[in-house]
Amino acid sequence: MTSVISSASPTTSSVDLGPAVALSCRECGNRVALGPFYACTECFGPLEVAYEFTSTGQALREQIEAGPQNIWRYAPLLPVPADIAGTPNINPGGTKLVRADNLARELGMKTLWVKDDSGNPTHSFKDRVVAVALAAARQLGFKVLACPSTGNLANAVAAAAARAGIRSVVFVPSNLEQQKILTTAAYGGTLVAVDGNYDDINRLAGEIAGEQEDWAFVNVNVRPYYAEGSKTLGYEVAEQLGWRLPEQVVIPIASGAQLVKIDKGFSELVALGLVEDASYKVFGAQATGCNPVSAAFKDGRDFIQPVRPDTIAKSLAIGNPADGPYVLDVVKRTGGAIEDVTDEEVIEGIKLLARTEGIFAETAGGVTVAVLRKLLASGQLDPNAETVIFNTGDGLKTLDAIAHVVGPTATIPPTLAAFDATGLA
Repeated sequence: MTSVISSASPTTSSVDLGPAVALSCRECGNRVALGPFYACTECFGPLEVAYEFTSTGQALREQIEAGPQNIWRYAPLLPVPADIAGTPNINPGGTKLVRADNLARELGMKTLWVKDDSGNPTHSFKDRVVAVALAAARQLGFKVLACPSTGNLANAVAAAAARAGIRSVVFVPSNLEQQKILTTAAYGGTLVAVDGNYDDINRLAGEIAGEQEDWAFVNVNVRPYYAEGSKTLGYEVAEQLGWRLPEQVVIPIASGAQLVKIDKGFSELVALGLVEDASYKVFGAQATGCNPVSAAFKDGRDFIQPVRPDTIAKSLAIGNPADGPYVLDVVKRTGGAIEDVTDEEVIEGIKLLARTEGIFAETAGGVTVAVLRKLLASGQLDPNAETVIFNTGDGLKTLDAIAHVVGPTATIPPTLAAFDATGLA
C-alpha cells in the first residue's frame, strides 16, 4: 500500500495533537494536514510530524521537570494532546539509566551506561511508540488498534488497547518466540499468527489497512506519530545525564526508526536550548542473520538490499527496514558505524550483560552488547568516550535463545555431603 490519503479515512477535523502542525515529506518537504497519512502524494516519500514548539530554554525545562515520571513529561514535544497524562494509557517511560561500571571494566571502557527499557509496562521500548500512536489514533477517530509485529509491539498494542478499552488486532509470525505469543494473548485481544516472516506480515497489514477504515495500524497508517515515541529515549537519556548529550550511543536496528528518532530527539533538545550543542556519534547494531543496513554501510551503498531474516534476534528480524536509508544518513553524519554479530555472539552478549550488571536482556540487547564489544575491538568506538547503549527488551521474552547454554551449576540430593562433594563451597 503506497498512500493512504483518501476520503475514506477517519475524520481529521478538530484534531488536537499538541505542538504538531502538519505532516512533512522527508524527501521533498511537501506538507499535508495532520491525518492518518504516511506517504507523500507528490513523491511517495515517507511523512513525519512537523512541529511549532511554543516554549524553549529554561521555561521548557522547568515544565518538563514538573511533569509525571513517564514519557508524558515530554508532552510539549510530542504529537499528543496537552491533557494526555489524564487519559487511560499504560504510562510508559521513566526507565533506568544504569551506570555499567562492571561491564565497562571488563570491556576496557571509561564510562558506560545502559538505558534499560525492559522496565516498561510490557517490558520493551515499544510501549513508548504505541502510547503516542494510541493518542493519535484516538484523535483521528479510529476504533481498533492493530499492528504487524515481531513480538514486542504485539505485547504493547494488546496491553495499551486493553487499558484504553478498545479492540486490538495483532499479526505475528507463527514461529515467534512462545513467550511473546502467550503474553500477547493474555491481554484478550485478537491475535493472528501468520505463516511468514515480518516483511510478509507487514505487506498483509498494508492491504488490510486499506480495507478496514477504522483500524489504526500503529506502524502503518499512523506510523508518523508512532515513530515519534522513540524520541523520548533520547530525551530521557539527556535529562538523566543532567541535561547533556552522551558522546557515543549504540542502538539496535530493526526498522531503523528508533535510531533515527533518538538522533532527532537529541537535535530537538539542542535546537530548543535544553542541552548544549555537542558532537556525538551514533552506532547501529544488527544480527548477521538480518543485516541489510550493516551490509549497506560496509559496502558504501546509500540504498538497502532486502534480505530474508535468519536469526535468533527475532525482534530485529526485518529484512526490508523502512528507515534503513535514514539510519545510514544519521550514522554517516555523526561519524559512527554499523556492525553485525552472529547468533553465537548474541548469546554471549546476553550472558555478559547479565553476569556483569544483573540486566537480563532479550536477544536485541544481546546484539547491542556484542556489537559494542566488536566495535571496541575494531577501534571504531572510543573506549574513553562516554557511551550509552540501549537495552530495548526483557530476556524473559526470549528464553529459548539461551535455554541450551545456561542451567543449574549442579543438581544434588538434599544432603550436606552431596553439596560438599560438588566442591562449590
